[in-house]
Amino acid sequence: MGITDDEITAAVPGLLRYARVLTRDPVAAEDLVQDTVVRALERAGDFRRDSSPATWLHRILHHRFVDVVRATRSEPVDADELAERVEADWRDDSYTVDAETVVLRAETAEDLRDAIIHLPASYRSAVVLHDVQGLTAAAVAEVQEVSLAAAKQRISRARAMLVTHLARGTERRAALDGIPLRCWDARSRVSDYLDGELDTGTRSALEAHLGSCPTCPALYAGLVGVRAALGALRDPDTVVPPALADRVRTAEQASAATRSAATERNERT
Repeated sequence: MGITDDEITAAVPGLLRYARVLTRDPVAAEDLVQDTVVRALERAGDFRRDSSPATWLHRILHHRFVDVVRATRSEPVDADELAERVEADWRDDSYTVDAETVVLRAETAEDLRDAIIHLPASYRSAVVLHDVQGLTAAAVAEVQEVSLAAAKQRISRARAMLVTHLARGTERRAALDGIPLRCWDARSRVSDYLDGELDTGTRSALEAHLGSCPTCPALYAGLVGVRAALGALRDPDTVVPPALADRVRTAEQASAATRSAATERNERT
């Protein structure tokens, strides 16, 4: 039982990539990773291997990140208020965006990272874990310690919020006439469609809607472009800066010394 120093060290590049996208601040990202390593070492015996070491470590970093955001009051807006406001737009059948603008902005790393920073912490973490880090929705639920349904909702809402933010200035309303399937019924299923989680009948109905609706294809194209751009942020060769590597080694050495001293005391008694 427990997590090893080698498993923690092996996870540091992925943790650093996750923290960098969450914060857009290299210093804050390295601090988050160090805090995660220290907490993991302190709680090493609590790891029961009912999840992967990486999932367990991402959970620690996620909760630390949320705590920091709350403590510094750096949330851009109330999370539920923003999610509901964006969802209200997406529920409006006539709402659409300029897909070309969304995709071009998403493919510009600075614009995409700026849009991510504007997401509330829990939504930001969910979409980064899923679309950047490549975790499954089930793993995101484990990291955030929420239900699978809640994790999927956060991922879906975060994608919609990113499209709306990247589309700023290009949103518009379009007239509808005789389109099959209500737009919200289609839009609320697009994330599952992208992730290959729809049954055949629902998938066919959604594709038929996208083939005839004047508003949903642009939103769909925006989601596809944003999802692809997020995946491009997943740098498999993330390099851990020497200073952070030293901090991790120092924490591991201190933890090892503490464990050794505790073992000696136990042996004496």
